Amino acid sequence: MDGDENGQGAANDNARLADVASSVEETRRAIRADLDRVVIDIARMIGRQMARADHAARVAANDNDNSRGGRDEPEAG
Repeated sequence: MDGDENGQGAANDNARLADVASSVEETRRAIRADLDRVVIDIARMIGRQMARADHAARVAANDNDNSRGGRDEPEAG
C-alpha cells in the first residue's frame, strides 16, 4: 500500500504507473525477442529449401551417370 507512516496514501498513482510502464516495456522486449527468433527460424528454413532445390538442379543437370546398368560400347563399324 502506498503512503507514509501516518497512513496517508499518495495523491496520485505515479509510482504505480511507472511500474506498469516498466512491465509493458519488458513485455515488448520479450515479444520482440520471440519475433526475432521466429524470423530467424523461417529464414533458416527458406535457406535450407533453397539449398535443396539448388542441389537437386545440379544433380539433374549432371546425369551422365552409367549406374542405370547400360554400358557404353563402341559402335561396330
